[in-house]
Amino acid sequence: MKFSGHDTFHCRLFWLKKGYDYISSGNKFKDDTGVYIGVGRNMVNSIRFWLMAFGIADDNYNIKDLYKKLLDDSGWDPYIENGGTLLLLHHELCTNNYASSYNIIFREFRKVRPEFSKDNFVEYIKTLDSSVNENSLEKDFSVFLRMYGETKNKIEDGYSGLLTELSFLQELGKNQNEKILYRIENKSQQDLPIEILLYCILTNPDYGNSISFKNFYSDKNGIGNIFCLDQDVLETKLEELSDQYGEINYNSEAGVKELQFKSKPDPFVVLNSYYYA
Repeated sequence: MKFSGHDTFHCRLFWLKKGYDYISSGNKFKDDTGVYIGVGRNMVNSIRFWLMAFGIADDNYNIKDLYKKLLDDSGWDPYIENGGTLLLLHHELCTNNYASSYNIIFREFRKVRPEFSKDNFVEYIKTLDSSVNENSLEKDFSVFLRMYGETKNKIEDGYSGLLTELSFLQELGKNQNEKILYRIENKSQQDLPIEILLYCILTNPDYGNSISFKNFYSDKNGIGNIFCLDQDVLETKLEELSDQYGEINYNSEAGVKELQFKSKPDPFVVLNSYYYA
């Protein structure tokens, strides 16, 4: 598990594009990288961390095909202006298994502790691995809050959390011990693009041609789990997929709920239809 490497900087809006442009030109991160990408030297390691965390590149700087199509100058959304892109980034961050806090919080911790504090998070991780440094966990949780939490202070967009607009994280106030509580709950998200959901389904290596509703809702990397969907909205979205794509059928008869593929569309063709609709 990995809980450090970002040097306590949350990912800023333009960092992914800056980092992508730098490595796609054949460069590797080094001491003078900040001069070329226009950030302070202390932020360079953090940008590299976030490139890896979102799965944009691996340790050998091999760039994932999704991001070539997304962040290239002629790509779908190089400056991350589309809400669907934020959802894609959230999915990649939580399923990539590089920055451990995000997949643990969204895939399991929020179910164990529907309302949680920083201390609850630290205690939970320590039950998984007692050797993890507590100070590192506290700093990592603070970065998570800045990535997803809505700040009460008005600050420039360039410094706000990249995924704040998704509104997944709620601050509830303080408990009896004066610890701030947070919640991430499944809710109705009717405006979630079905093309984004379909891409995530198609790229899930655990799914075959038939996937049950339960898998979508409960699997650690299921779309219902990752996108915090309540059951009604999840079913509505699966029905919309069935209505829009002739090769997809959602069956909810006789108590058996499952999505069936007659054939699977190309994931990138699906995203292309979303961005160029």
